[in-house]
Amino acid sequence: MKTAIIIEGPTGVGKTEVAIEVARYFKTSIVSADSRQCYRQMNIGTAKPSITQLNNIKHYFINEYDISTLLTAADFEQLALQYIGEIFGSNDVAIVCGGTGLYIKALCEGLDAMPQVDAEIENSVNEQYKQNGLGWLQEEVKNNDPLFYNSGEIYNPSRLLRALVFKLSTNESITAFRTGIKKQRPFRIIKAGLELPRETLYARINKRVDDMIKAGLEEEVRSLHLYKNLKNLQTVGYTELFEFLDGNYTLAEAISKIKQHTRNYAKRQLTWFKKDEEIRWLRADKEDIAKHIAALV
Repeated sequence: MKTAIIIEGPTGVGKTEVAIEVARYFKTSIVSADSRQCYRQMNIGTAKPSITQLNNIKHYFINEYDISTLLTAADFEQLALQYIGEIFGSNDVAIVCGGTGLYIKALCEGLDAMPQVDAEIENSVNEQYKQNGLGWLQEEVKNNDPLFYNSGEIYNPSRLLRALVFKLSTNESITAFRTGIKKQRPFRIIKAGLELPRETLYARINKRVDDMIKAGLEEEVRSLHLYKNLKNLQTVGYTELFEFLDGNYTLAEAISKIKQHTRNYAKRQLTWFKKDEEIRWLRADKEDIAKHIAALV
């Protein structure tokens, strides 16, 4: 039976290395489910697989788009199904690896059809959020879409932004378009979640940020400074260094903020993934983990 193995978990847990081990075991390819690794100009800050890793195992949805290209979870759904279909042409197993929960949900379950939002409203809301922060965004959603606000997703900026833009564009709550109906896929899906003790994960995150700085993250962000208002660059690791380049943080403060915000993001990811009862959780540092994941098939 054709099978897609989804390897998911929080940032910094080691998904890339495990996915490559599993792909090597099955002699197959990997589809990235990361919403930023698909952009060619975002390399160090997105923790892409190394050039050696990319040369050894074929990866889809990495380095395929310019940062000016806006992609949605619905776009990823169609692209990922296409990639997986291509892999199934020569292999019974495809690996999907990433931490963007909405992208994984789109692939596994499909997304509800939604009306288009107003681009001017979207740009305005994003700019106001950038100026006023999360507290402002939470209050706006609470006032404009209490139904969404009461759903409990008030610490996820991307979800809050989407809900607010949707409500201001359509005068409807985004919750009204959630049918809860899952699309059926013509292949089996196995979800393997990777986790580590919180102290271990946070230490890995802090070290990874330090390694990114040593690898030239500041220079990468500096080269993108002219494009800092692009939505795709409003992400952890880039926004903090833009603030440094604009004179609002010292470099040490920016690095500290990156570590803090990455830890916060990892916590939100775990909250999202832990709601999925289909995920089979494994310690990321488990010996012979690829064989343990392969045994799930």
